[in-house]
Amino acid sequence: MKVTGFTIVRNAIKYDYPAVEAITSVLPMCDEFVVAVGQSEDNTLALIQSIKSDKIRIIETVWDDSLKTGGRVLAVETDKALAAISADTTWAFYIQCDEVVHEQYYHTIRQAMQQYEHDLTVEGLLFKYTHFYGSYNYVADSRKWYRNEIRIIRHTKQVASYRDAQGFRKLDNTKLHVKPINAHIYHYGWVRPPKKMAEKVRSFHALWHTQEEIDKMQPDNIDFDYSKIDSLRIFEGTHPKVMQKRIESATWNFKFNVAEKRYSLKNKILFFIESLTGWRIGEYKNYKTI
Repeated sequence: MKVTGFTIVRNAIKYDYPAVEAITSVLPMCDEFVVAVGQSEDNTLALIQSIKSDKIRIIETVWDDSLKTGGRVLAVETDKALAAISADTTWAFYIQCDEVVHEQYYHTIRQAMQQYEHDLTVEGLLFKYTHFYGSYNYVADSRKWYRNEIRIIRHTKQVASYRDAQGFRKLDNTKLHVKPINAHIYHYGWVRPPKKMAEKVRSFHALWHTQEEIDKMQPDNIDFDYSKIDSLRIFEGTHPKVMQKRIESATWNFKFNVAEKRYSLKNKILFFIESLTGWRIGEYKNYKTI
């Protein structure tokens, strides 16, 4: 069994992405790791080159920023990285550069890849998600946050990144058949100093919106307001070891009253049903569980 990790990255320093932490969190489970480094406005390429591992193979790319519709450029870049992995790869392990795998899940992930290595009906592995927000102490828990996504796919060369690279589908646009596993992806995309968060949001919105729309959603030179969130809960677990230095160096302070739920009446009812049954009505699922 051969496992290849892959990711894309651009302007990691400028927008404060935990790219090194993301990559190094997956490296122990990989035989090789492909990083598609987009032409950047900072020293992202040197940052990735600084990772001390002979498993890493870098390909340099140029993003086509005209592919704004639905964030399509993210999927195009992801497909470049996927296309560069070795032909003899069994499983391709995708990680985005604001996602980190906790070492406590290594055994579970390895075990699942070994268990389904020869079961060709299993086309991918489905991870649970923990979305941090505002600081490393809070987790977003409302309906707007996706609960699961595919991060390991069987390498058949018949799979491509879907829409804005959140997940994957077959080349004929059918959904992958996946096995859920009891392992979480820790998503840190909404944890940055407020100034950096504002810059990142403006940059990210540019993949979907016009400049006028961006200025309305996040005005230039104004710090991001983390308080405009509907629901959070306290994080009671531990963070991955690779994140400890970043967490210790955090300089901003964000507090939130987790007892406050800013839901519409409709969402209050839906949240109540979900809390009782675990069923999220109308949940988007870009996969078929088996």
